[in-house]
Amino acid sequence: MNGYVCKVCKYIAIDGNAPEHCPVCGAPKSAFAENENAIKQPQDTSNLSDLEKKHIPVITVVKKCGLISDGCIDAHVKLGEIQHPMEQSHYIMHIDFYIDKEFVARVHLTPERLNPAAALHLKNQEGKIEAIALCNQHGAWFNEAEL
Repeated sequence: MNGYVCKVCKYIAIDGNAPEHCPVCGAPKSAFAENENAIKQPQDTSNLSDLEKKHIPVITVVKKCGLISDGCIDAHVKLGEIQHPMEQSHYIMHIDFYIDKEFVARVHLTPERLNPAAALHLKNQEGKIEAIALCNQHGAWFNEAEL
């Protein structure tokens, strides 16, 4: 999958354009490089390999938030169908969240103490939520779900 990748923080713009400034680290547009293989895609979506099952984000949208009562939707992301390892030598570095291809948040993960998962509390809205998870060994992986 194509994207513009920030050379400083590895943020990936998925809307087809490099931003004027990176929304994560503030780097200028000149720090971005277009990469047609920025995000890994499964070979066959109906027959995923174990590698793909460990890396593709699994998104669960919960229409009723358990923390904020009014106007909140929870978006939970875990890596992946088979849980991704979180060891010093192999782990998920961060998960970036987008709504309709617009960046909204990054959750940094550290190995050994955290599970490969994150959640956001979104203001009630429609559209698609997208997640990109960056593995320190196997690159960036993408998935999306309807809100």
